[in-house]
Amino acid sequence: MVAGFTLARKLQRRVLLLLVAFALAACDPLAMGGVSVNTRKAVPVALLVPASAPDGGAALAQSFENAARLAIGDLEGVEIDLRVYDTGGQAGTAATVAAEAVSDGARIILGPLFAESANAAGVAVAPRGVNVLSFSNNPAIAGGNVFILGATFQNTANRLTRHLTLQGRSDIFVVHAQSAAEEAGRAAISRAIAANGARLAGSTSFALTQQAVIEAIPVIADEVRASGASSIFMTSGNDGAIPFLAELLPENGIDPEEIQFVGLQRLDIPSGALALDGLQGAIFAVPDPALSAQFRARYQAAFGGVPHPLAGLAYDGVAAIGALLATGQSDALTAPALTRPAGFAGVNGVFRLLPNGTNERGLAIAQVQDKQVVFIDPAPRSFGLPGL
Repeated sequence: MVAGFTLARKLQRRVLLLLVAFALAACDPLAMGGVSVNTRKAVPVALLVPASAPDGGAALAQSFENAARLAIGDLEGVEIDLRVYDTGGQAGTAATVAAEAVSDGARIILGPLFAESANAAGVAVAPRGVNVLSFSNNPAIAGGNVFILGATFQNTANRLTRHLTLQGRSDIFVVHAQSAAEEAGRAAISRAIAANGARLAGSTSFALTQQAVIEAIPVIADEVRASGASSIFMTSGNDGAIPFLAELLPENGIDPEEIQFVGLQRLDIPSGALALDGLQGAIFAVPDPALSAQFRARYQAAFGGVPHPLAGLAYDGVAAIGALLATGQSDALTAPALTRPAGFAGVNGVFRLLPNGTNERGLAIAQVQDKQVVFIDPAPRSFGLPGL
């Protein structure tokens, strides 16, 4: 989902949205932040999914639609007319069907998943004042009339950094691969360190090859010792460099009982990684485990199958829309309403949309202990509490 966008393209999109906003502001007081709605009848909501995309698009689309309909069934006093449109996983098609959906009466768009498609859909409907709640996790496309529901590196980095600071392990050394995704992860950690009063003890990188990782580890170990770090924040996942870092850093004198190992990505996927000796004691962040399990069980009971790991985003989008429509206000789907500080209750925990188009989610802190996942700091159930 995270895709690169050139600066020129991003600036072009911002300029277009700005011009559109000025043009609309003179004729419609709600246009800059969303269209007005009549909550006394069913509100049309467009769901954009990659149904005809290759490599599992149909199954993914069905999982999104199932989750959205499950959420609609949970709403009280609110009617949503869900209309499903196929993007084919293509940006051009996403723009076309988004415009079609608005012409059909949609007051807000849920989806699509892929960043380029979400960007295109947002640009296509901006002149109509319609907001887009995308399933993407790419902050590069967020802003204007596009909000992203996907989990972000920044949210995870903030949660973990706050936890480290409270535990007195705020001298943080960052280790990352030389890739676009992990560079973005490093930047998120650096921002989290600055925002939470921690100290960036140091940072180092390595080429994303097995040999390069192995050769870099003695140098990384020397730099960590010299930095005085109390934590090592690693941006890689188990499908990347984590297995090598976790196993070889201790062999090079970095004791995980003295220096906290931290994963920006999930350390429990695949589950076999929990057996790695070097990951014992390491921490990472996850959505509220009890609520996530509850959603999977309800979905399976309703549809006879396991939901796609991202299906909960569709439920969350409908839950947010439903909660806002329940207020009975004509401006329920405007940007100020969508970004209300109290946020919303989702299937993976509380979440809220931010004015910059990104999101914040309540996350739990998990630790690998004796080859199992143990939750050492629960996910908060509302905003304004410690940990958020």
